[in-house]
Amino acid sequence: MKKLFSILAIAAMVCAGSFSAQANSYNANNVHEVITSVSSNIIQDADAGAADEAESAGFHQELKKRFIEGGPGFMGIVLLCLILGLAIAIERIIYLNLSTTNTQKLAESVEDALNSGGVEAAKEVCRNTKGPVASIYYQGLDRADESIDAAEKAVVAYGGVQMGQLEKNVSWISLFIALAPMLGFMGTVIGMIQAFDKIEAAGDMQPSLVAGGIKVALLTTVFGLIVAIILQIFYNYIIAKIDSIVNNMEDASITLIDMLVDYKNKK
Repeated sequence: MKKLFSILAIAAMVCAGSFSAQANSYNANNVHEVITSVSSNIIQDADAGAADEAESAGFHQELKKRFIEGGPGFMGIVLLCLILGLAIAIERIIYLNLSTTNTQKLAESVEDALNSGGVEAAKEVCRNTKGPVASIYYQGLDRADESIDAAEKAVVAYGGVQMGQLEKNVSWISLFIALAPMLGFMGTVIGMIQAFDKIEAAGDMQPSLVAGGIKVALLTTVFGLIVAIILQIFYNYIIAKIDSIVNNMEDASITLIDMLVDYKNKK
């Protein structure tokens, strides 16, 4: 009987050891699979990030390479046109945005001040408001004591001055828009001439002789057109902004003259 219990005890210990070993093996396999999966995902993410960085770096390097291949002479002038055109465009955009005012609100404030405190109170409102519309209002109110005709002439004259301020340096942007593709086309012509010179010197028509000149010609044309397209977008935005401000100035001028007529009639 004791021997039977001993045999059963030994068998139970062997089974328990076998189950424990299988469990440890199963846990180890699961841990190994999880670690392998996580490592694979991390490696894939790192490879994707490296690929994106390599693509970005490749684009900049390619752009730089093409710019150098186009020739420093014409490509440098085209780049200068882009820089100067963008500088003027950004300055005009900032100036025009600062010159934009709520003309309806200004007209209401001036009318209230004119009815309550007279011309001096209305002029004070205009002095505290930025923009060409407020300046036109101030000039018209400054001549209000003379006559309506004098105030109207002052508004019209100063409106022309303000339009000149709004359109300042815009013609330079249009010049760069026209100049950039013209320089590109000039580079195209010079590149083709160089290609034919090489053909003439070699006395043979080989693609390798003309490839360089044709490539320079195409690159200068492409970069010139890109510069013209970019500046044209900014130019159209600036012109639209100027037209909007000028329309507001004209409407505000008519409103001011009507206010002065009403003010004179009430006196």
